[in-house]
Amino acid sequence: MSTTAPPRTATRSEPEPTGRTAAETVLRVREYSIGGALVLLILVTWLANPSFLDQQGIKDLLLNSSILVLLATGQSVVVLTRNIDLSVGSVVGLTAFACGSFVSGTDHGPVALVLLGIALGAGCGLVSGALVSFGRVPALVVTLGMLYVIQGVDHAWAHGEQINAATVPDDILTLGSGSFLGIPYLPLISALVLAGTGYFLRTYRSGRELYAIGSNPEAARLAGIPIRRRVLTAYAFSGAVAGFAGALWLARFGTVVADAANGWELTVVSAVVVGGVAITGGVGTVWGAALGALLLTTIGSALVVLKVSSFWEQAITGALLLAAISTDRVVRSRSTRALRKRRRQ
Repeated sequence: MSTTAPPRTATRSEPEPTGRTAAETVLRVREYSIGGALVLLILVTWLANPSFLDQQGIKDLLLNSSILVLLATGQSVVVLTRNIDLSVGSVVGLTAFACGSFVSGTDHGPVALVLLGIALGAGCGLVSGALVSFGRVPALVVTLGMLYVIQGVDHAWAHGEQINAATVPDDILTLGSGSFLGIPYLPLISALVLAGTGYFLRTYRSGRELYAIGSNPEAARLAGIPIRRRVLTAYAFSGAVAGFAGALWLARFGTVVADAANGWELTVVSAVVVGGVAITGGVGTVWGAALGALLLTTIGSALVVLKVSSFWEQAITGALLLAAISTDRVVRSRSTRALRKRRRQ
């Protein structure tokens, strides 16, 4: 009597990667590429001019990038939800002038300065977030309108005047120029905010929900995620970080005019997108955004050291932005096709 062996079921030693994993892998590789490009740029500039990496050169590079890294961190949280905040530059200008007016000729210390800046910035962020999340007005329209409103308020308040460093308390100026173990305070502060934000997004459920909202808002809604509240919180956080950056702007430069940080919003968005945070939301890290900010700042400093026209800084930034958006588009399309193929199988 013969028996027939049951058919053997084919097994796979490794699970088939999803399109989502492939997209994250490609964007993570892009973060490594940005880090490599940053190191290469620093090396080439140092070979051309060794003073670029002397003690003062490194200090200037860290100081110049610290505020941009802060703003990129806050902007990343908003972009992850498939939104954008174009008002961060104007918020920096408003809070810098407001903080300067508050502490000018007084003995207020850094704590009062920082609290005021964060409160003003968070208030601006809440207005934008409420209009986007509850008013359902497109983020581009809301934040562009807030940009002009805040700039108008700032100029009407300033009346062409400026805050002079001579009237700012010494403790506040020390915050912008002092150091700890040879490292300036501002880069240390930016690193702490960056690390805290990165840890929150990676570890806490509410942080992971921001990724889910940006990846697929409808699926996030069906999963019970409070989308409106999360988007409002993201805007409030971005505004608070921008207000904090405005307070540090006063500490860094001492002298503040009404149009401080004018035009920085586009630089911040460029740093975030170049750093691997998808403009369509749901993918990216604040670490990549910080690398993008460092790269753009280093490009500007390197061009000055190499005595190249500043026009090329804008041209290079624009080229990097176009390349990053194109890469995101290609990755998103391939991920979608991979997911559809997997569902059919």
